[in-house]
Amino acid sequence: MSTLTTTADTPETAPAAPARPVYRVTARRVVASEWAKLWSLRSSWITLGLGLVFLVAFGVIAAGHYKSNIDSGRHLDRDFATATAVSLSLFGTNFAQLALGVLGVLVTAGEYSTGMIRSTLAAVPRRLPVLWSKAAVYGLVALVIATVGAFVAFLVGSRMVSGTPAALGLGHAGVIRSLLAAGLYLGLVGVIGTALGALLRSVAGGISVLVAALMLVPGLISLLPSSWQGDIDPYLPSHAGESMFALTHDSTTLSPGAGLLVLLGWTALALAGAAYRLLRSDV
Repeated sequence: MSTLTTTADTPETAPAAPARPVYRVTARRVVASEWAKLWSLRSSWITLGLGLVFLVAFGVIAAGHYKSNIDSGRHLDRDFATATAVSLSLFGTNFAQLALGVLGVLVTAGEYSTGMIRSTLAAVPRRLPVLWSKAAVYGLVALVIATVGAFVAFLVGSRMVSGTPAALGLGHAGVIRSLLAAGLYLGLVGVIGTALGALLRSVAGGISVLVAALMLVPGLISLLPSSWQGDIDPYLPSHAGESMFALTHDSTTLSPGAGLLVLLGWTALALAGAAYRLLRSDV
């Protein structure tokens, strides 16, 4: 009689399992992830396109309105009496800031509403690199889109008002600085929107606070006594931004450098609040 013996594989003889690849979380990979997420959403393309259209279209419309009034000899409105090619071309900034700011809110708050933020933070346990990457990626995209729109609006608008008192060219003092500053302002508005979305974790809440800060609060400040207005009004985010890209300044407005510092302060404050809540609160 023969005896059959079976021997179980020992740890030494068992086939080794394939080693699982080790992935390191690096800043470059986090940025690449946020870049891919931004462009994978149809809403990003649509909203960025709207921001560009608002900036160019309203600037061209303002230049056309000014030109038609000059040609017909009609009395100019107070807002257009001292207009320049720069101020006319950047007329759409107030509308573009809403589109770019709202998309900034969606970039962060949208992940909370869908629950995707859990997967994001599971992949990046340290959390803060996610916030910095979102703000940097979207801020850079908004900056580029806004700067391109500002220059396109100016090139078209300056041709339309050629031969009028508002005529200016790129070579005039302060023109390029104003156009670049307008793009920087809109890029920082996008970063503020991103921070508000992370801070409030609500699309509706973030958009509401953004609109209030940029449009409603300045209107309410105008109801205060004039002595108070002069102390508060120049330091609001929207008015500090306007001083960045304005060609001329007076005693009631900040200088371009001071306006930039004020807006950077608001941006840092929003990011600090978002970072604090991201570290202290569960998702």
